Amino acid sequence: MTEPAVDAYGPGSAAAPAASPRGLDLDRLAGHLARHRPELAGGPLRARLIAGGKSNLTYLLDAGGREVVLRRPPLGHVLATAHDMAREHRVISALAPTDVPVPEALLLCEDPEVIGAPFYLMERVRGDVFRTRAQTDPLTADQRRGLAMAMMDTLAALHAVEPASVGLGDFGRPEGYLARQVRRWSGQLDRSRSRPLPGIEELRDLLAATAPEGANAGRIVHGDYRLDNLLATVDPVAVRAVLDWEMATLGDPLADLGLLLTYWDVLGGSDSAAGNPVADGLGPNAGFPTGSELIERYAGRGDVDVGPLHWHVALGCFKLAVICEGIHYRHTLGQTLGEGFDRIGDMVAPLVEHGLTAARER
Repeated sequence: MTEPAVDAYGPGSAAAPAASPRGLDLDRLAGHLARHRPELAGGPLRARLIAGGKSNLTYLLDAGGREVVLRRPPLGHVLATAHDMAREHRVISALAPTDVPVPEALLLCEDPEVIGAPFYLMERVRGDVFRTRAQTDPLTADQRRGLAMAMMDTLAALHAVEPASVGLGDFGRPEGYLARQVRRWSGQLDRSRSRPLPGIEELRDLLAATAPEGANAGRIVHGDYRLDNLLATVDPVAVRAVLDWEMATLGDPLADLGLLLTYWDVLGGSDSAAGNPVADGLGPNAGFPTGSELIERYAGRGDVDVGPLHWHVALGCFKLAVICEGIHYRHTLGQTLGEGFDRIGDMVAPLVEHGLTAARER
């Protein structure tokens, strides 16, 4: 999650100058834009940190009278390969001509000297991110259902894209993807752990010992697909853009389904969903269709073989537990911006418990 929205002005502002928002040096950014995107440097920069996400930082910029969005990794401790700005920029650029709605990519800067970290710019897309009960409770039953089904139709459209046709044939290594995911998140856990986590090694070992071959391997996988990583509207109901592509790769699309069900049924379907800093407004407890209805919709929209998803849900639980532990670790170091981080660490134990239950199912 980011800090509360705070406006700041770059050099030359008619308003009294303010310090740049934390994590963004407006003076250095203005100079970079003047050299590489001068049409965005025609006036003072105004920026605010957009609240919501708990990983990468997202800022809304007024750049020369044009609204654009800047994405950069979180502050401080960063999990290796988990906050890859170049990866995000490449995939949204490649998907622009497809049926998958994405923002227009405008600029990639991989030089950390400019603002303190790599970043990219994209066009602002109008829409809402539905995350909390305050946002989803006012929706009608038809709007909730429509949003859920549009979410699944969009995921099916993504998985139907032929990677080579959009220049992503070398975007990942599909062979052994699922086993590699277990190893990858095990490594991330080792870099993030700051306290005992009962059961997480057992979950890791169960996943490693039972990883399926991945019959659907070779599709574009988002890596963190869920309702609140979409910009959407409800009048009419539509997905306007899919966001947060830093973990995208080529792999088995069932991994996207397993993680989605982790958010939707494991977190959003439990009695503890209310007030949950990640899934408060998602899932059946928030009045949305069940996970099984989502999977049925997805299966009817594409050619992916949707078999039993127990292992993939277990992987989703493990992955999300590691992500939450990494965020918790950054919070203990004072490197998070905003509210809700004090509760993220409490989510790890129930995720591990649910993951173990799913991993033992046959």
